[in-house]
Amino acid sequence: MKEHLHQNYHRVIEQPLSRVALMATVHCLSGCTIGEIAGMVIGTALGWSNAATIALAITLAFLSGYLLTMLPIVRAGYDYKAAMSIAFAADTASITIMEIVDNLMMLIIPGAMDAALDSLLFWGSLAIALMIAGVAAFPVNRWLIARGRGHALAHAHH
Repeated sequence: MKEHLHQNYHRVIEQPLSRVALMATVHCLSGCTIGEIAGMVIGTALGWSNAATIALAITLAFLSGYLLTMLPIVRAGYDYKAAMSIAFAADTASITIMEIVDNLMMLIIPGAMDAALDSLLFWGSLAIALMIAGVAAFPVNRWLIARGRGHALAHAHH
């Protein structure tokens, strides 16, 4: 098993660093987006305050981000506890940055948090906020992967 991890890690780092970081960022952003959209839609539909909506969106973004990372690790034969540990180590920095930037953008864009679910303002603001969040997380993911941390840990277990 240890040899398998060693081979996978080297296969990951043999690819151009920026490409690996981009793929990791897109993967993490995908997981975050699922939870973020669900949280924003639920909070907005229920008429919750901005703080409650953002808290739900952040919670669901972390949950879905971690689960998306855990799935291939569990499929590779690891138990849930090991997969969870790897996902926490791999994704926490990236998800944290994405959630801070995304939710700040939603608060900064005039009217975004108060927009109706069927409005272009709501969906356009959310899309822009998520794209900016991904751009913000990329250099951190690249830096972590270059040091064998962050998403490099998850890729070594696939």
